[in-house]
Amino acid sequence: MSSERAQLLQVLAEKSFRLGQFKLSSGGTSDYYIDCRTTTLDAQGARLTGDVFWQEIQARAWRPQAIGGLTMGADPIVSAVAVVSGQVHGFLVRKAEKRHGTGQRIEGFRQKGARVVIVDDVCTTGASTIQAIEAAREFGFEVAGVMCLVEREEAGGRANVEEAAAPASFVALFTANDVRREHLKLNAVASS
Repeated sequence: MSSERAQLLQVLAEKSFRLGQFKLSSGGTSDYYIDCRTTTLDAQGARLTGDVFWQEIQARAWRPQAIGGLTMGADPIVSAVAVVSGQVHGFLVRKAEKRHGTGQRIEGFRQKGARVVIVDDVCTTGASTIQAIEAAREFGFEVAGVMCLVEREEAGGRANVEEAAAPASFVALFTANDVRREHLKLNAVASS
């Protein structure tokens, strides 16, 4: 694991992971919650997020012209990667087309036929990631790859995203178990 990746995992464990009883957007409940925005909107967390996503994109040789995803979870990831890369543009996918102005669903970079990477913060069922994949393809983008910051490893999310993304591959930078283990390790060190 690169030092940036290890640091990002630590920031996620410190700032984004909470134990308790939580209702998820999928409708289910969980004994933990991962609010990635407290990491991706943190100064250090944003830089690390941009670095780690960009390193993974380069390692996979996806060569995208842009990176984007469904607003709100993807927004800080898109901005961080665009800034860190200095060459990949950003776009955001609205949940529905605007009913005013230009009526666009895709905001930002808009070049039909462009290779893009779809990103999301957390993948549970994969519904928001799939919405972004479908909107990107409907617009006319070529989806080169799909990434999430944390995969919850439940509710069939990976299988759902892989099916929707095909032939593009799906990559999770971390699993919820990775973040939980790091959280417990940090708490054990702090209490000793």
